[in-house]
Amino acid sequence: MSMERLREIMAALRDPVRGCPWDREQTWSTIAPHTIEEAYELSDAIGQGDALKVREELGDVLFQVVFQARIAEERGLFDLEQVAATIAEKLERRHPHVFGTESVRTAAEQTVAWEAHKVAERRAAGGPAGVLDGIALGLPALTRAAKLGRRAAGAGFDWPGPLEVLDKVAEECAELREALVAGDAAASQAELGDLLFSVAQLARHLPADPEDALRGASAKFERRFRHVEALLAADGRTPRDADAAELESLWARAKRDLG
Repeated sequence: MSMERLREIMAALRDPVRGCPWDREQTWSTIAPHTIEEAYELSDAIGQGDALKVREELGDVLFQVVFQARIAEERGLFDLEQVAATIAEKLERRHPHVFGTESVRTAAEQTVAWEAHKVAERRAAGGPAGVLDGIALGLPALTRAAKLGRRAAGAGFDWPGPLEVLDKVAEECAELREALVAGDAAASQAELGDLLFSVAQLARHLPADPEDALRGASAKFERRFRHVEALLAADGRTPRDADAAELESLWARAKRDLG
């Protein structure tokens, strides 16, 4: 009932005569950034553990799906029912251990089987079937780097463990230092990319999600810096009014106060 109501609202918003001018102007391409933004807002709500906020953000994500499907329906391409049917068929096809006779004992085995199904489907459709094919370019860079490494690891191209990856990180740090000392801006950027890619692989080996790890570090930095600002504000000052030594001392205090 509610899904039908949502579809009717979407159709009304897109009505060429009485609809919303903004909604009528949208295309797949113009809506895509909003779809990505809503997914991140959902992730934030999940991270906060706020069930009501999660429900609200799930609704926003669902609306994005309905919006994109409505645009396709207007163009005579497909509709929301076909979208739902496609994912239902895919889920059944890629879970033969649930809907068929195959056996999968662990989540790790299912991950391997899932990737194998995807390769087989691309090959059957006449598309590329390389190990690294099908990894979206639009993924966050750290996430994509980790996924590239995970795919390559599935083909046997990987480090034995996290300590070996850490050695690679140290190697990339040294190469970045050399480029910086040489004053080579292009090489410095390239080496920085290599360093970040290696860090993403280290996260994969821990295992940890590199995006989650970086978000956590950013949140910690934000808390500590705001604490430094508050300490200075008590004296009517800002960070610009303090020298490097005082800022370092205040930062150490923020670490003690906040952990």
